Amino acid sequence: MAKVTRQAVPAWRFMLVILLLAGLASLLIWRVLSLQVLDTERGHEFLRGQGDARTVRTEHIPAYRGVISDRNGEPLAVSTPVASIWINPKHIISESDRWAELAAVLGMSREQLKDKITQNSRRGFVYLRRHLPPQLADEVVGLRIKGVNIQREYKRYYPAAEVASHIVGFTNIDDQGQEGMELAFENWLKGQPGSKRVLKDLHGNVFRDIGEGESAHSGKDLMLSIDMRLQYLAYRELKAAMQRVDAKSGSVVMLDSDTGEVLAMVNQPSFNPNNRRALKPAHMRNRAMTDMFEPGSTVKPLTVVAALESGRYKPDTVIDTNPGYIRVGKKTLMDPVNYGSIDVTSILTKSSQVGTSKIALDLDEQSVWEVFSRFGLGVSTGSSFPGESAGLLPGRPNWRPIERVNFAFGYGLTVTPLQLAQAYSVFASGGVFRPATLLRQEQVEAGEQIISQKIADQLVDMLKTVTGEDGTAKLARVASYSVAGKTGTVHKVSEKGGYADSRYMAVFAGLAPASDPRIVTVVMIDEPNLEKYHGGESAAPVFSKVVTDALRILDVTPDKSLPVNRLVKEQSKPKSGRRKSA
Repeated sequence: MAKVTRQAVPAWRFMLVILLLAGLASLLIWRVLSLQVLDTERGHEFLRGQGDARTVRTEHIPAYRGVISDRNGEPLAVSTPVASIWINPKHIISESDRWAELAAVLGMSREQLKDKITQNSRRGFVYLRRHLPPQLADEVVGLRIKGVNIQREYKRYYPAAEVASHIVGFTNIDDQGQEGMELAFENWLKGQPGSKRVLKDLHGNVFRDIGEGESAHSGKDLMLSIDMRLQYLAYRELKAAMQRVDAKSGSVVMLDSDTGEVLAMVNQPSFNPNNRRALKPAHMRNRAMTDMFEPGSTVKPLTVVAALESGRYKPDTVIDTNPGYIRVGKKTLMDPVNYGSIDVTSILTKSSQVGTSKIALDLDEQSVWEVFSRFGLGVSTGSSFPGESAGLLPGRPNWRPIERVNFAFGYGLTVTPLQLAQAYSVFASGGVFRPATLLRQEQVEAGEQIISQKIADQLVDMLKTVTGEDGTAKLARVASYSVAGKTGTVHKVSEKGGYADSRYMAVFAGLAPASDPRIVTVVMIDEPNLEKYHGGESAAPVFSKVVTDALRILDVTPDKSLPVNRLVKEQSKPKSGRRKSA
């Protein structure tokens, strides 16, 4: 076997390796000295950058949501500062010895906190508690527990609670509009969130505000048309009436007759937006705008408008209603008594089905339908309110005689309480139609003249008789003020088809003072007890009480002297086989 000869490593190569290693060591030593010992700007910049990379964070700055107020500036929805506590389960898992301490401050048990952490162990963000008072949140942060963080935000508060909840609506826990005007004007109210850069310690606590980022911009305020003085009044009287007649639900709508502004809008049942734990979805509906019903006799004045416009009728035109009933097709329509020969005004005064039917059969059906359409029935008011119903106005008619008469006294179409109030405001404003609005108007819109001033004035005079001694709405009278209006007692549709024999809606629509109308008010009572189910018994008294105080609050000058109402103890019941609509 041959020997392997080893060659000696040259000395210069060995020295080169030694020099290279020494050079690298010198560079490392110099770098350490320059960063940690020597006062060089470059060293400080490097350390600052590395430190910041580990502790600088961008924090969200919530935007203050705009205030919702009534027409006089009374707040209806305001935002209050709160804080939410969130954790990073990956970090807090190592702080198990302090879980009991944290749970105690948050009002939780240690087991509840443990479950929250372990069930979300793979997540980096979990809320522990939302919307805490700032003082309590600061106490939590003061514990300085790793992985526990605070998020500043706002919570909505509603000073009027259930009194204005159906209009104002509410926001969710993330301050986003969910119902009512909060939802309708979300983009207007919400504002623009901002951000800032902060320094945090190992526990996630902010110890320095760098001051960089974008400022938050508050949302815009929203002023509604409602007057809370009238809103509280309407709410009180409706709630009392609901208990008095044991009704299923009810609504009151009040409009400014000059502007179309909604001055009050209340419903029963209602809800408190500040406490929604036991909230029933049905209680959230703004029934005055979402619920449709057949208006019954309250739209007879619109049929009379068509009659006057035809030129064949005047308020004193006499119509023979003998013998107190009329056969239309296979149906027999009856009045409570035989009124004999009465004029058109008396047809409204007594709410005669026979008289209304004879007018409807004499008129061109297209003309009656066209008047109803002009008065805004069948289309929404354009309020932008979420879920507002347009009602139902059947297409241009080619109807059988019974369909014509049913339509003329308020069956076969549906309206909302707001639509009905909007229609009556045409009479109050001299024939001018103005869309109803929930927003305060700085300038009054000109509106559209849809009927003549003369006919509007004639209708007001005719409707004044409804609250007279011979009318169906004596209980709607207002002391010292004249009132014009119309009652309606409407059979409700049965779930089995047709109309229910013992379920009614009582309605009254009116305006006051009749000599120079200031407000239009509609009262709707759903399923009052059978002792007081007529519109003149259940709805008219609510109108009287609400309007009496409303005119005083609005400082409207009385136009006449009237005695205070006395409750009518008994009123005749409708005959069997007759559909009551008075």
